[in-house]
Amino acid sequence: MEEPKGHVDLLLLAVLEDGEAHGYGLVESLRERSGGTFDLPEGTVYPALYRLERHGFAASRWRSVGGRRRRVYRLTSRGRSTLSQQRADWRAFATAVDAVVA
Repeated sequence: MEEPKGHVDLLLLAVLEDGEAHGYGLVESLRERSGGTFDLPEGTVYPALYRLERHGFAASRWRSVGGRRRRVYRLTSRGRSTLSQQRADWRAFATAVDAVVA
């Protein structure tokens, strides 16, 4: 399946809703939750995380994990609100597509 253009932000926000995670952890969660369909390269995920942070939808901090420093991301209240709206938009879109192709 090709990269979900235009929907990476929604996918990342949805995964961050479960709690803070570092970039590679988000890649793994997306892969696992989608049954392997979304195996996004880090070159797609990290720029999206930086964009989410710039817009105030996510925040990050450095954390030491097993002696290694990692940047971990979390959803902000603005990000929760955006996620809720994007979910509603996605559901309306998916319903409309299903009505046409079903």
